[in-house]
Amino acid sequence: MSLSVALTKGRLEKAVVDALERKGYGIEALRSKGRQLVFQDTKKDVSYFLVKSMDCITYVEHGVADIGVVGKDTLMEGGDDYYEMLDLGIGRCRFIVGGITGNNPLEKSGHIKIGTKYPNVARSYFQSLGMDVEIIKIDGSVELAPVMGLCDGIVDIMETGTTLKENGLDVFATVAEISARVIVNKAAFKMKRDEVMAFLKDMEESHAEGN
Repeated sequence: MSLSVALTKGRLEKAVVDALERKGYGIEALRSKGRQLVFQDTKKDVSYFLVKSMDCITYVEHGVADIGVVGKDTLMEGGDDYYEMLDLGIGRCRFIVGGITGNNPLEKSGHIKIGTKYPNVARSYFQSLGMDVEIIKIDGSVELAPVMGLCDGIVDIMETGTTLKENGLDVFATVAEISARVIVNKAAFKMKRDEVMAFLKDMEESHAEGN
């Protein structure tokens, strides 16, 4: 039975394509894709399509994709009607609490305001600490929000921390470690179990070979 795989566009896409190539998948079209979004593997009965990260969950949950590869940050913010099967260990970064140097929101008492692109993650974290938090959704540069006085701190993804430092911000806590995960549609896991498990095995072995 054929498999349909949703790949998150961008940084993760390249890393996953490298992993597939190491295991002999026919991904030539993905290397020179232009504006194309749907691809057929030339060596195996697998098709791929490229989506934005949050859409990856949607396609898997609705069964359009049997398998999806997406960052843990997206999974923490999005739905949960799928099986999370494998940590690929690529695209590593972390959710952090940041703010202006010397103004740690975690040390404040009473009501605090947190700016973030990830309201569900931020709300869950501060509520787990028993803090009275107001979440302000921001779609642009989150680092600007505390500098301009919009909020007491931020929850954001950090890779190197360079952008934070350049804007006079410090990291006060790590909310969660993040990396790319493989998710599977629940029905596909039953109906195409052998094919799904073979794909997962290849991805796991490729990750091990790539390190």
